[in-house]
Amino acid sequence: MSDSSLVPERQLVFSPGLAATIGLEEAIMLQQLQLLLEHRESQLRNNYAWLNIPRDQLQASLPFWNPTDLHRITRSLVDKGVILVESPPLHSADHLLFALNEPVHAPAPHQPAPVQQPTPPTRRSAGLLPVHWSPSEDLLQILGLNHNIPRQFALDQLEDFIFYWRERGETSHAWENKFRQHVLSNWRHQQQSNPHTQPPSKPHANSSEFDVRAPKALDRDWRPSEDALEIMARSGIDRDFIDQAVPEFILYWRERGAAPKELNSKFIQHIRIQWARYSSGMEHSTEPKRIVNHWQPSEDVFDILRMSHIDLEFAKTLLPEFIVYWKDSNQAHTSWNSKFLQHVKHHWAKQHQLQQTDQSHGGQQGSNPTGRTRDRSLEDDLTDTSWAS
Repeated sequence: MSDSSLVPERQLVFSPGLAATIGLEEAIMLQQLQLLLEHRESQLRNNYAWLNIPRDQLQASLPFWNPTDLHRITRSLVDKGVILVESPPLHSADHLLFALNEPVHAPAPHQPAPVQQPTPPTRRSAGLLPVHWSPSEDLLQILGLNHNIPRQFALDQLEDFIFYWRERGETSHAWENKFRQHVLSNWRHQQQSNPHTQPPSKPHANSSEFDVRAPKALDRDWRPSEDALEIMARSGIDRDFIDQAVPEFILYWRERGAAPKELNSKFIQHIRIQWARYSSGMEHSTEPKRIVNHWQPSEDVFDILRMSHIDLEFAKTLLPEFIVYWKDSNQAHTSWNSKFLQHVKHHWAKQHQLQQTDQSHGGQQGSNPTGRTRDRSLEDDLTDTSWAS
């Protein structure tokens, strides 16, 4: 194509529905990354298709963003659970190693992968909308959490939605997303037509609708709502795991200076990402074993700690006392990685609480600016084994 062409380069396109869900910048970046995956050879690892792209090439395809912007937007996609990244921040690194957070299927053992052929992500085949199709419970609850749309309003749109798409005879592999867009469009239309009609601010106790309030300033006593806990419980996430993640989540958003607009939704995304890594990364031996002198946590543990924004050097300083305690107790467990993770999170949360106490005391005598436990008695330290339960 000549330099005088009115269209000298490929135009960028994005899905309005996707932009409404994850943000305009994130939608543009995500669809550009997906385009790169489709036209370059990726590496299949741990059931994910990974692609290593030089930063200069990524910036050339998105010239309106600088390296700091690229880092900010990719970080946002990671926080939302949309992509996985295994490379340093883009404002300092010269490449981006990423994968879409969609597992792909590896070839069967007796059928080796074709030579010199890229491994495209396996997607669900498109199909007609079934007559008795219905949205998932998670989708209905997310519509309530993120958009304050009553459950019954969403269900009332189902009959028209099914009739419309079956009449058209079109196929899709993302009927949930189409239904979400359909409900959002009708909801906005109703709000514009009846501006004084608002959903109830506090449903009846027996109602299945969500109690959605304006976001409050995040403090140490924040806890996820009952609706958020119900969604995570339905996904099979252990309640203790959720409770242990609350202090690190609070610390992360307090350090950023402001709580997100949709706090419970952010927490659900945070927990789902961590739970997936935790479930796939932890060792689950069927035979309990005693800890050994030279035991070391696996790299999966450190990956989870990084995602939790817990300082790795802090975790390593806890390792000797962890080994000594469990050797003296002479107990056997199936996963020392899991025990160590609980141990680190317990002490990290306790350090955060001490720091908050010190700040509230204005640096009075006896406060500890480093957040260590030296302001407590030695007896307290030696008898505190709550992390081992």
